[in-house]
Amino acid sequence: MVAEDNLLVREGLRQLLASSPIVDVVAAYGDVDALIGAVEQDRPDVVLTDIRMPPSHTDEGIRVAEHLRQTCPATGVVVLSQYAEPQYVLALLERGSDRRGYLLKERIHDRAQLVSAIDTVARGGSVIDPKIVELLVEAKASINESPLAELTPREREVLAEMAEGKSNAAIADSLVLTKRAVEKHVNSIFMKLGLAGSETVAKRVKATLMFLSDISP
Repeated sequence: MVAEDNLLVREGLRQLLASSPIVDVVAAYGDVDALIGAVEQDRPDVVLTDIRMPPSHTDEGIRVAEHLRQTCPATGVVVLSQYAEPQYVLALLERGSDRRGYLLKERIHDRAQLVSAIDTVARGGSVIDPKIVELLVEAKASINESPLAELTPREREVLAEMAEGKSNAAIADSLVLTKRAVEKHVNSIFMKLGLAGSETVAKRVKATLMFLSDISP
């Protein structure tokens, strides 16, 4: 299901996704109340929602995700936003990062990337926009005595990929490494950053983002 109060954007998203063989847009709504009612009745795999919608135009997308975590936990939520603000991402992941995604609206021009994010979330994974991760890494690395200073350049690359929600296998493909090499880098990163014990991809995403945002995991 698609949720977007701007009619042109809403129909644009519907048409964009209609041409994908793995995504079936079952409905599109322009307000939160109609969306939540439909989701609780029809239980779609994923909701693709704008972050700001009526009535308050503030963080409705985040609140929809929080509500559905309680009422429809099997339904994933991908939030589209024009704001590269880490606090929105952390709010989205506050009760867990599984089946959650946060993408900047500029990504909707890339159908393959949007469809991939929807598919990943539908399968229980997490997707965080790379630009958000880049901003967090740069900000954290600029702080004197940051643990990031202990990471090798390759470990920082792996950390960024990990924070986006990628599995070890996906990181290996992206960075042209063996899966074994990625596992060693991940273990080293968690040791240096004090994030040991974050075993699943979803937990890794949340732990990494919390660290990068200076919040204790």
